Amino acid sequence: MDSTDRGRVTGESAVTAKKKTRTFSPWGLVAWLVALGFFFPVFWMILTSFKQEGDAATTPPKLLFSPTLEQYGAVFDQGIGPAMLNSIFATGLSTIIVLLLGVPAAFALSLRPVRKTQDALFFFMSTKMLPVVAVILPLYVIVSNVGLLDNIWALVILYTAMNLPIAVWMMRSFFLEVPGELLEAASLDGASLWRSVREVILPLVSPGIAATALICVIFAWNEFFFAVNLTAVNAQTMPVYLVGFIAGEGQYWAVLSAAATMAALPVILCGWFAQNKLVRGLSFGAIK
Repeated sequence: MDSTDRGRVTGESAVTAKKKTRTFSPWGLVAWLVALGFFFPVFWMILTSFKQEGDAATTPPKLLFSPTLEQYGAVFDQGIGPAMLNSIFATGLSTIIVLLLGVPAAFALSLRPVRKTQDALFFFMSTKMLPVVAVILPLYVIVSNVGLLDNIWALVILYTAMNLPIAVWMMRSFFLEVPGELLEAASLDGASLWRSVREVILPLVSPGIAATALICVIFAWNEFFFAVNLTAVNAQTMPVYLVGFIAGEGQYWAVLSAAATMAALPVILCGWFAQNKLVRGLSFGAIK
C-alpha cells in the first residue's frame, strides 16, 4: 500500500469516526432534558425579575411582557450593598481560613498519617452530627458575652468551624489519590517536605482544592440559621436580607426574584470561573 492509499484510508477512518461521534444518543437527549429541568427554576426567577409586580403575579403566568429594570432599582434602594459585602467578607475569609487549616490537616491524615487517624476523622465528622438548633442557645450566650453579637466576625468563626470538617474529608480523599512515591522521589532528589508539597503535591490536587473551596463558598453563602439568630442589621447577610421581601400582606415576586438573582450571581460566577478545575476535582480519582 503506497502513501496515497494510506492517506485515503486514514481520511476515511477519520470521517467514519466523526460520523460515529455525531450519532444520535437517546441518553444525551435525556441528559439535556434533565439539565434544562434543573435550570428552568433559575431561568424563571431571572425572567420574573424583569417583570412588573402585576405581571409577575398573574395566573396563568404572563410570557409576553415589557422588560423593566425597576425591580433591580428597588433592590438597590432597599440597601442590598451592606448585606452583599457582609456575605462576601464572611464567605471569602472563612473559606480561606478553612483551606489554610484543612489542606495541611488532610495531608497529615493521608500521605503523612498520624497516630489514631481514624479517631481524628471521626472527631471531625462528629461535629456535623449535632443539629445546629441544639447549639444555638449556648452559641448565642457565648457570642453575646464576648461582644460579637451582630458582628460579622462571629459568622466568620462559625462558618470556618462549619466547613472545616467537610474540607478535611474532601481534601483527604484527593490526597489519597496521589501516589506516595512522589514524595519519596522528591526527597531523594534533595527537596524538603515543604518544597515537595508546594511544587509536587499541591499542583496535582489543585482541582480538588478548587472543588473544596467552591463547596465551602456555597455552604457559607447560603447559611441562614446562624445569620438570622446572631445578626440584626450591621452583620446582616444575603439570606437574611432576602427575608425582608416577604411582607405580611404577601410576597412581592418580581422584586424578590431580582434580589434572589443578585444573591445567586456571585456563586454562579465563582462556579463559572472555576468550572474546569471543578469538573476535574469532582471526578478526581474516578478513572484509574
